[in-house]
Amino acid sequence: MALTTQMLTPETWDDFAALVESNNGVWGGCWCVGFHPGGSTGTRQGNHDAKKQLVQQGAVRQVLVYDDGRCVGWCQFGTPPELPSIKNRRAYDAEAQDPPDWRIGCIFTNSKDRGRGIAAAAVQGALDEIRRSGGGVVEAYPEQTVDRPPQRGAYLHTGPEELYERHGFVRDRRIAKWRWVMRAEVRP
Repeated sequence: MALTTQMLTPETWDDFAALVESNNGVWGGCWCVGFHPGGSTGTRQGNHDAKKQLVQQGAVRQVLVYDDGRCVGWCQFGTPPELPSIKNRRAYDAEAQDPPDWRIGCIFTNSKDRGRGIAAAAVQGALDEIRRSGGGVVEAYPEQTVDRPPQRGAYLHTGPEELYERHGFVRDRRIAKWRWVMRAEVRP
């Protein structure tokens, strides 16, 4: 398997849309808008239209992962103003110190392709883009899976903690029973 990455742009929109549509709109119609300003519109079509508009405006930073020309996953990232809506916001703000330069929002892997390293390739692609854009402190908000009861049918939309550990992220603070702020410094 030779995975490659490309940014989500108007030119790669159809690849992204095909992946989302083949996975029930992702989490029932999210279309990966939950972290963007304004968040979800509350409808599948509204989220589709909002995401497409953001892509057309060049207001989205998202790495798409390809396997032999087929889009199989992604990693969304951006600055805090680009991705202001994070999970567990109240707990996050209660102990916030220095704001990050970048955030990683959600990660998605096609349901039939999970367990093949696509999420790792997506995070690496996002970190490479962050490096090209000047680097800085990057935050992610993954879920703890070690010492946690199995989560039948669960999908970790922000990724598992160990994925980020492999990329040099370290725990900063807990913001929910099973969710952490993790940080890494990316040098340009």
